[in-house]
Amino acid sequence: MNDQPSHQPWYRRIGPGLITACVVIGPGSLVTSSKVGASEQYSMLWVVVVSVAFMMLYMTLGAKLGAVGSAAPCDLIAAKAGRWLSVLVGLSVFFIATAFQSGNNIGVAATFEAFIDSKTVVAGMVILFNLLAIVFLFAFKDMYKMLERVMMALVGLMLISFAINLISLRPDLAAMGKGLVTPTLGKSGELLPILGLIGTTFISAAAFYQAYLVRQKGWGIDEVKSGMVDARIGSIIMFLITVMLMSTAAAGLSGRADITLNSPVDVAIALESTFGPAAKIIFCFGLFSAAYSSFLVNAMIGGFMAADGLNMGSRPTDLVPRLLTAASLLLGMAVGVAVLIFDFDRTPTIIAAQAVTVVAAPLIAGVLLWLTSSRDVMGEHVNRPATIVFGLIGLGLLLAMAGKTAFSDLPKKLESYLPAAASASSDPQ
Repeated sequence: MNDQPSHQPWYRRIGPGLITACVVIGPGSLVTSSKVGASEQYSMLWVVVVSVAFMMLYMTLGAKLGAVGSAAPCDLIAAKAGRWLSVLVGLSVFFIATAFQSGNNIGVAATFEAFIDSKTVVAGMVILFNLLAIVFLFAFKDMYKMLERVMMALVGLMLISFAINLISLRPDLAAMGKGLVTPTLGKSGELLPILGLIGTTFISAAAFYQAYLVRQKGWGIDEVKSGMVDARIGSIIMFLITVMLMSTAAAGLSGRADITLNSPVDVAIALESTFGPAAKIIFCFGLFSAAYSSFLVNAMIGGFMAADGLNMGSRPTDLVPRLLTAASLLLGMAVGVAVLIFDFDRTPTIIAAQAVTVVAAPLIAGVLLWLTSSRDVMGEHVNRPATIVFGLIGLGLLLAMAGKTAFSDLPKKLESYLPAAASASSDPQ
């Protein structure tokens, strides 16, 4: 370990936060940000400020827990509350990560679909990239170091790609500035779009996984400050990318009645129809970076937290975390390929994942806040009263988003899915 980590330049004190930023900025957040920007222009940028501020807080808590905690996070949970809670947390995260992994596969596929007409070829590319990810898990002795390098490259590609498109559109800087500092409910006047946008950047499982990444990097109690700097830089990167996506849509796609943004391909096609093939190509570079970075790290979050919850290891060199990560990759790939080739309806997996998220998201945040507020775990680095207050406000936001999912999103999905499923099952073959 470095004896004077706080004197290192900032670019030497980053890594885990960049990796967390990669998993947060995925295909889903890309579509949501573009959709909100196209419909609300710049008026909802302030929501990104709020959501990233809470994500920064919880990422910082995760970094502190990883650097200061005497054991792996789920082992600390088991020691304080019993193994049952660590198993619940670990398996919940694994289920959610695996269920949503199909979306990351479809996001990777969207990059190729923008240029390749053959579904078979696209599915083959998706399978290839899954196999490359699995090889990555087992091929490197120092997997974390390689992961950090790959994610840095992908983050750089995202920033460059999305910035080029935004600059070429010449956004209204005054409107952007106003949107960042002026809270408003937007054109709809409803809270639901705000909660949906917060849900794209304030992800408790990713913040909790920051503790694992810090431990994998080898940071200990002497590197607490480095961990906090890293978490903040990662959060700022999330903020910049989300703002660029929303502002690109606001500048280029707002007021277009002829477009519907339901998938990454829709966004790429809309940009191409307005600004030519160059905009589409540049966007797809960023899309691939967002999809493939989320693709790998999302599965790692599920695999490593499940293994730790089951007391089967949490280090990159341990076998079970890598096996469970591979299982998450393969299950997500199976659903994704079935969607591509057979038009499989993945709505049931999304419904199940959202149902688990209702409980798991606030539970994970609550556990992280509880552990970092425990003096027997954190010592002198225990949360201060102001941190606890803001953490509780963030937890309240997650509970509000869980309520939105339980009482708005899930009923709508069930209402649209059940009649269609019943009709399909009654149709003669």
